[in-house]
Amino acid sequence: MTSANMELQKAVYLALSDDAALVEKLGGANIYDHIPIAAAFPYVTFGQTTVYDWSTDSEVGDEHLFTVHVWARAGGRKQVLEIMDLIAIRMSQAVLALDGHRLVNMALQYSQARNDDERDGYHGLLRYRAVTEVMA
Repeated sequence: MTSANMELQKAVYLALSDDAALVEKLGGANIYDHIPIAAAFPYVTFGQTTVYDWSTDSEVGDEHLFTVHVWARAGGRKQVLEIMDLIAIRMSQAVLALDGHRLVNMALQYSQARNDDERDGYHGLLRYRAVTEVMA
């Protein structure tokens, strides 16, 4: 059985890459775990993930805190905010299947959009909290 963390990221990736409106807004399936050297803007990346034991006396589980990043240049803040909205809508509606694990709940904790001088563009961040349990 794979880790809940790996299964969750895989499920989120599939949900985002299967969203036609998001893929169109990105100009392709520009959703990455590791950014290719010549990645064209805009694109989405997976950021920091933190996992905590969330087990109870009767269930084995984890709490996941993970971030999804949006990067854009030409479209500026407006483009970043539009992409963030598409991601938030998709994640609120998606039914995520995790091999060997059950997603108990998942919610957007906060989002942020800002100018990023280091990348000469705009950066959006969505932070999610999810709880998973091992399936018996």
